[in-house]
Amino acid sequence: MRTIPYGRQHIDDDDVQAVAEALKSDYLTTGPRVGEFERAVADFSRAGHGVAVSNGTAALHAAMFALGIGPGDEVIVPPMTFAATANCVLYMGARPIFADVTPDTLLLDPAKAEAKITDRTRAIIGVDYAGQPCDWTALKAIADRHGLATVADGCHALGAEHDGKRVGTLADITVYSFHPVKHVATGEGGMVLTDDPALEERLRNFRNHGITTDARTRERSGMWFYEMRDLGYNYRMTDIQAALGTSQMKKLPAFLKRRRAIAARYDQAFAGTRVRPLAVRENALHAYHLYVVRVPNRDEVYKKLRENGIFAQVHYIPVHFHPYYRERLGTGEELCPAAEAAYDEILSLPMFPDLTDDEQGYVVDKVLEAV
Repeated sequence: MRTIPYGRQHIDDDDVQAVAEALKSDYLTTGPRVGEFERAVADFSRAGHGVAVSNGTAALHAAMFALGIGPGDEVIVPPMTFAATANCVLYMGARPIFADVTPDTLLLDPAKAEAKITDRTRAIIGVDYAGQPCDWTALKAIADRHGLATVADGCHALGAEHDGKRVGTLADITVYSFHPVKHVATGEGGMVLTDDPALEERLRNFRNHGITTDARTRERSGMWFYEMRDLGYNYRMTDIQAALGTSQMKKLPAFLKRRRAIAARYDQAFAGTRVRPLAVRENALHAYHLYVVRVPNRDEVYKKLRENGIFAQVHYIPVHFHPYYRERLGTGEELCPAAEAAYDEILSLPMFPDLTDDEQGYVVDKVLEAV
């Protein structure tokens, strides 16, 4: 029986050669290839600075540190996301405050976010869920009114746009993930983008134990001296990962084109059926990390798909439903009704560049049969 995952990486001979060259070079950990990858991602995203880190979670943690989030602070987050989006707030001793999503897109609802602002609120994290940007015009206006920072969790949205502006430029800080199921794979890896040089400096120090210079910088300058000024972490990316990432970036436009073609084919196939794709906002260009639908009897549909070799997935259990949040923060049902209602129905269908038309047709047939 054939098996079709919900997502997977695309690795070709060019990627293998790039990694092999890195392995034969003088640098295996942070070296010149990291800088090349940072520039490639920042330039593609039209952002001023990129700081590569070890994974998307590290990128979120670094963003909170760079903004000075700390004990007593509150940060507004949506519940329809991976736990790391809220966990990064806890890492800094602050409290994530959950604001509900809009039912049709599952993106952070600006009105619900503004309603949760208090005198302790320091920032808003918007998740560009599935690859569609939030309404950043509205969120930025709210943030400006209340003197708050904005963070775009763009881990799904490399290559997406809002009002003609690319993700990477829409918030004060944007974070990416390069996990194998994302648009660009480095094995594990992440990056933080900003136009603010002061934030960039804090991010670079934080990923290197809070130390002001890294080994390669000291080697070039001929100086041995270094200082630790902040309590940072070892969140560095390797040159091996960066070599793979830079090679992958050359293929990103083709990856995006194929993902959008797959999404259009799904849209057409499900039109007029009981399978309901999420809405796409008029001023958004979707990057389609995920193709999410709402279906009746979701668990039964999921089971039937797996029986037919289709490994669909659920993204996500609302963060405030996780036992840690229930037990430590006292969250629970009816906190975010739109996200909770969606959770009972959502299913992520296979979406990756190497998905063939024949495989997609098989997925569509089995989904409609199951529904």
